Formats: sequence, structure tokens, C-alpha cells
Amino acid sequence: MILEQFYLACLSQASYLVADETSRRAVVVDPRRDVDDYLGYAARHDLSIELVVLTHVHADFIPGYSELAARTGAEVAMAANAPVDFPVRRLADGEWLHLGDPSSGVALQVVATPGHTPESITLAVFERADSPAPTAILTGDTLFLGDVGRPDLLGSAGRTSEQMARELYRSLHTRLLPLPDEVLVYPGHGAGSACGKALSTETVSTLGEQRRSNYALAPMDVDAFVAVVTDGLGEPPSYFAAEVALNRAGHEPLDTSLAPPALSPAEAVARGANGWLLLDLRDEREFAAGHLRGSVNVGLSGRFAEFAAAVAEPGQAIVLIGSAEETREGRMRLARVGLDAVSGAVNDLTPLVARPELLQTASRVTAALAADLLDAAADVQVVDVRGPGEHADGALPGAVNLPLPRLRTSLGGLDRHRPVLVHCAGGYRSSTAASVMRTRGFTDVSDLIGGYAAWSEHLAERPPARA
Repeated sequence: MILEQFYLACLSQASYLVADETSRRAVVVDPRRDVDDYLGYAARHDLSIELVVLTHVHADFIPGYSELAARTGAEVAMAANAPVDFPVRRLADGEWLHLGDPSSGVALQVVATPGHTPESITLAVFERADSPAPTAILTGDTLFLGDVGRPDLLGSAGRTSEQMARELYRSLHTRLLPLPDEVLVYPGHGAGSACGKALSTETVSTLGEQRRSNYALAPMDVDAFVAVVTDGLGEPPSYFAAEVALNRAGHEPLDTSLAPPALSPAEAVARGANGWLLLDLRDEREFAAGHLRGSVNVGLSGRFAEFAAAVAEPGQAIVLIGSAEETREGRMRLARVGLDAVSGAVNDLTPLVARPELLQTASRVTAALAADLLDAAADVQVVDVRGPGEHADGALPGAVNLPLPRLRTSLGGLDRHRPVLVHCAGGYRSSTAASVMRTRGFTDVSDLIGGYAAWSEHLAERPPARA
């Protein structure tokens, strides 16, 4: 048996290739949209990719089933009740997918595990089809390492989070937990994904280890399970609705190797004035020193795709700003979350020397200056764009928590004419948030260099106030 995990850290997303070494037939599960890694692996190992399986309708990324099907001729398959509008092979609960000899070859069995979504499935992987138990389970978003899938996302539209949590409990306790401790668990996501709330940084475990360490698998009845898995979830990122709609409708293959058309800085600013999103891919320091008027900073160094999806309006045309290498990388990473409307790129900012009217700088403040501002000016609005859990662990005085994934739809309660100080954990998200706010008419916005980490360090070093 061949079982290969492909882990994409910037999206905390795992996909898999399973193959039979004798027949050389392979299945790919939940592929990302840039599919060269799967094709390259298959070519190196003389494998034929014949089937692409999606474990459910994803809310956080666009799977590359159409790209793989276009390049290999593979069939695409999902659960029998998957609510999609594109052609798929419908898989029944308990159905076997044989990759080799029906009795002694590698096989996958479809296990219906609703709860994260109604159509969620787990794939039990058998090294030999006649084995009494699987070698591994590919759990999609049903069972994570250290957590379980959220029961409240948009893929469950029409059912309450409590109803879905009860289904999830049944799926875990009747379909997965009866399996032996030594069964390997390969999840669909790892730490950082918004599809759960306490995911491990590990990418593979055993069912026995999860019984011991996963809070959601501790002995409890269904009511206690519902309470614990629905507690503290917060709202899902605002772009998840568009992801679900696209993943239900289906998408055309995209050639992510193509470079976007080149634009001059002046052409880009003109398009920005007409509603296009000018997306600056450089780090926050370069952006603050000088950027195109009206642009938004989402650096490639962080969780670029999901934060870009959070700040882009649905269907909005996008101009990428950065080096040629950065804009090519940015285009590919945007495609992973369905942002295909990349309509131009600015790779050379040197003309700005002669066109200062196209240039802006961004205000950033140190922790010491932020402390002075807050001591002297009660009028400052402090915004923390981290997640609710991070905010609960400590924030700047008076900070209102507006997590970046929902910032675009959460600014109504702030005064655009009062000063704003934005902070996150280290300065990456706050640069994005501050730049978004400037494009939305906020006239005086600064972000905190080094974020809450720098603030905490400053407080520890600050002399105590005199009595």
C-alpha cells in the first residue's frame, strides 16, 4: 500500500494519495487546486490516478478535483447525498473502492460520518481488502487531531449546530471509535484551520492516542458532547459562504501557472478607484514605507489566502502588487480559495519616484508610543483583530474584538473620524486590518508594531507608576 499525505501549512490543509503497489492504481482525496504535486508523485512512482474523492462540501478552500480530472481523466466522487450541481459518482455508505485484487489488494471503504456537514464521509483504508480492520482512516473534517469538526458551518445550512453535533456524536461513537486503537488517523486539517477550535500541530496520530488526548472523545453522553463542541466557536469567517456556494456549484479548471497581465502603478490606481482590489503582497514594513494609494496589505509570509479571501468582496477584480515571483505565487494561492479574478499585476514600483501623488505611507506605532497615546487620549478607538480566544487571553486596554476574517462586515460600530489603533499578535494581521479601514474611509488609523507580544513586553519593562 502507498499512503502519502500532502500537507499545505499556509491553509492547514491535508490531502492524500492512496495506491496499490501491484496494480499502480491511485485515488486522491481532497486535493488542493494546484495539482502538480500529485501528478509529479504519481509520475515518479508510475501510478495512475483514476479517482478523486471529496469528503464533503468544503467551506475554507476550493478542492482541485476539476484540475485533476482535466489532466488525468479521473472520475470525481462524493457521498450519495452531497448537495452539488456538478457530475459526481455517488458513493454509498459501506461501498468498497478496490484499487487492487478484490480480496488481497488495497481498498477503501466509504463510511458515512455526518456531523461537520450532512454529507461528510470518512475513508477507511485497508492494506488488504480482507483485513478485519483498516490500517488508517482519512477522516476529512469529522475527526481532527485534538478536536472534531465544527457542527455550525454553512455546509450544514438548514440544520442547527445542536442537530449536527448530535449527528457528529453518533458518527464518532458508532462508526469510528469502535475501531482498534492502532488505526492511524489522518485528518483533513491541522492547527490554524477555522474548521475546528483546538486542532493539534501534529498531522497523523492513532485512534488510541485520540481517545486519550482529544477532549471531544472523552467519556460523556450526547448532551455533554453537544455542549462542549458548540462552546466558544464564534462566527465562521465571512468568506465561507462564498466558498460553499462555489463548491456546490462546481468550478472550471484554472491554469495557475499563467502570470497575470502587467499594469503600471498609474493604471492600477485608476482601477482601484473603480472598485478593483489592489492587493499588496509585501511585508508590513515595506508596505508602511510606501504603497499604491488605496491598496490593502496581505503579506505572502502569513496565512495569505484566507485573509485575502476575508478582505475581498465577492467577485471583485484583483490587482496583485509585488515582485514577479510574488505575484505568481499570490495568484496560485488565491486560486486555492476561489479568487480567480486576478486581472493584473504591478511588479515595478520604481515609477512612483516620479509620481508621488500615487503613493501613500502607513502609520505604525511602537508599544511605548501606543501606551503614551492611550494614557493621553481617551478618544482613541482600539481594535483587536485576533480571534476571540486570543482576545480573551489579554488585549490592549479598551480594545474591541473584531477578528480579521469578519472585519469587512464588522466596521459599522466604529467612528470613521476618530483615531483608531489596531493590534494583533505580532503585526501581520493588524497591517491588513488598518489598510482595509483606510480604504473604508477611516481617516486616522495606526497599527501596533510587534502586536500584543510587543505590548506585553513593554508593560513588563515599564517602570511602575508613582503613588
